[in-house]
Amino acid sequence: MEQCDISRRRLLLGAGCLLATSLLPVSALASQTAPVRKLRLYNPHTGERVSAAYWENGQYDRGTLKEFNHLMRDYRANQLHNIDPKLFDQLFELQRKLGAAREIHVICGYRSPHTNAMLRSRSKGVAKKSLHMTGQAIDLAIPGFNLARVRQAALSLKAGGVGYYPRSGFVHVDTGQVRHW
Repeated sequence: MEQCDISRRRLLLGAGCLLATSLLPVSALASQTAPVRKLRLYNPHTGERVSAAYWENGQYDRGTLKEFNHLMRDYRANQLHNIDPKLFDQLFELQRKLGAAREIHVICGYRSPHTNAMLRSRSKGVAKKSLHMTGQAIDLAIPGFNLARVRQAALSLKAGGVGYYPRSGFVHVDTGQVRHW
């Protein structure tokens, strides 16, 4: 009887671990499944490109993150801000979901409060407390994939906010709460 209880406990423990793992967001699993994470980013506003591994040997590469931060700066105000590394994890997982490591066009990365206010005065689609201002959002396009497919792949990650702007030619992805518009 005691042997049966131990087996039952192990079975329940194993099932609990499996359930807990299945509830993790995709970005949390990226570190376990990809020993190297690489992104190819292009900023069409500045013409800058960066193609580099930002995660290797179980940690973020600070030099690459600095390059990504520079590329995703507010080009209007030429202001830098640290971008949430989880956003890069989401982009990496988005590429995996789409089945291609294509260049990601950064339509908008970091946005200074001044730039955000200026854009907000021109468009009702700009949030007053935009996550762009905290380095937690990107507006992107991936050549070779239509926006609806990129949006669907981003939604399937369930890792943050996803906005769909087909008339403006981009999909918004952020590391905030899971939601969509």
